[in-house]
Amino acid sequence: MKVQNPPKTVWNKNKLIGQKLPLKPEQIWSIRVRLEMQNNIRDLALFNLALDAKLRTCDLLKLTVRDISRGQGILSRAQVIQQKTKRPVQFEITKKTKLSLQSLIDHEKLTCHDYLFKSQSLRTEHLSTRQYTRIFDD
Repeated sequence: MKVQNPPKTVWNKNKLIGQKLPLKPEQIWSIRVRLEMQNNIRDLALFNLALDAKLRTCDLLKLTVRDISRGQGILSRAQVIQQKTKRPVQFEITKKTKLSLQSLIDHEKLTCHDYLFKSQSLRTEHLSTRQYTRIFDD
């Protein structure tokens, strides 16, 4: 006699998968205000730059200080080579993002060779895409 196993539950049951809807302006502002009130310098800079650059996560997390600044100032426009396509992509950096990036650089005492968004566990490495996803989900 054969014993039947109970049906397995599907991993994505009642979960939204695939591409998500874009954030609405009021959602963006509420996230910014919350991060500012919490004085969360890194996450605010990460959020602002992600909105400005519209880069893939892997490209965003591998940005170094020298990619977005020259000397003491943050550039108004930056260019990086995409990892996936190997093509250059240019993006503008808004004033609000410049302020949050400068605050991050000053607070973390970053040099031109440092990653902008360092890992908490391995200070020489950048955030992983998994860490980024957890931050963004919070």
